[in-house]
Amino acid sequence: MTSIQEPTTAEEFTRAWEEWHAASQRALADPHGFLAVTSLHWLDGGPTRFPDAPGAWWTGPDGVWVELAADEELLLDGEPVRGRYGFGVLPERSSRYAAAGEAVVEVAKRGGRDIVRPRHPGNPLLRDFTRTPAYPPDPRWAVTGRYLPFEAPRPVTVGAAVEGLQHVYDAPGEIEFTLPDGGGTHRLTAFNGHLPGSLQVLFTDATSGVTTYAANRVLSVPAPDGQGRVTVDFNRATNLPCAYTDLATCPLPPAGNRLPAAVEAGERIPLERGGLP
Repeated sequence: MTSIQEPTTAEEFTRAWEEWHAASQRALADPHGFLAVTSLHWLDGGPTRFPDAPGAWWTGPDGVWVELAADEELLLDGEPVRGRYGFGVLPERSSRYAAAGEAVVEVAKRGGRDIVRPRHPGNPLLRDFTRTPAYPPDPRWAVTGRYLPFEAPRPVTVGAAVEGLQHVYDAPGEIEFTLPDGGGTHRLTAFNGHLPGSLQVLFTDATSGVTTYAANRVLSVPAPDGQGRVTVDFNRATNLPCAYTDLATCPLPPAGNRLPAAVEAGERIPLERGGLP
């Protein structure tokens, strides 16, 4: 059973946030992370070569294929791939990664369409990255909420950072909480998080497009405790990859997940998008 953490001192709260944010920045600067993406290619039935990935790529009823020239090679799960290779039919939101020298080629399905997305460590966006500005951590923005599960998960269709693309997620429930300083009580649709029992909330608020990224931010919420309580810490509201690059297919928040108050906590507009230090 997960329990809600007892309040810590302001110094402990700040130190924990700084450690979390530093780890988040290290992950963002990974040599093959989203800042390393150099292009986004939507596959069709005609074999096509791309300047930043070896091989000719196409898709069809039996999935994604690549045809490599005699002097080309990929490494998939550590094994060399030469000639013609089929990746098969990929599940929605899945990715496979093939090494090509220092680069990695991501093969994925997004919004029902197959894509190839090369990632190069020397990409200028990654090379020039320094940090993501954020509001100073403030314990007021770490509130206790209540998880309200649905009787059964509900499929929720949301838009995407790429025009015309849609994502469908199963929402297990909602999270209800009260914002500080008279910000009111609100409910937001939650999706499943990366860890068992955890949740994720996509949202916008009155800072969106002003001091925070306009399209979305995401908040990870630890698993509810035995009474359904959750910690909603807006200090840990994070930018999605689309805040940094137009080569991401990030989901937009569900209808209703816009908070009318200004949530002056968490990550701000990236410097790469004109954000202020």
